[in-house]
Amino acid sequence: EMQLVESGGGWVEVGGSLRLSCAASGGAVSDYAMSWVRQAPGKEREGVAAIWPSGDRTPYADSVKGRFTISQDKAENTLYLQMNSLKPEDTGMYYCAADAWVPFSGILRPDAYGYWGQGTQVTVSS
Repeated sequence: EMQLVESGGGWVEVGGSLRLSCAASGGAVSDYAMSWVRQAPGKEREGVAAIWPSGDRTPYADSVKGRFTISQDKAENTLYLQMNSLKPEDTGMYYCAADAWVPFSGILRPDAYGYWGQGTQVTVSS
């Protein structure tokens, strides 16, 4: 069973950067579609970035396009999210999610994923 552990969250000022990591075990990241999903207080979960198992397709939510970059390191079996030019509206709990059976048309949908990490908090202060 796939297990996911996120790290790298924290407090950052507007315009700053953070890199989130998601260490996977029990399965290879190259065998799963994976996504970063965030949830702000009082709001629904939002898929912000995803990566196809092969790593060659990486769709993003419009809200983060051009600022966030998702990547996978197969040797380290780890998923990353590089977040630049952070805004207050990026504040939330960020989760790593994975599933072996995700249609590409739904790859940014949180409900497409069956495996989840515990989350890491990102706070962007103005």
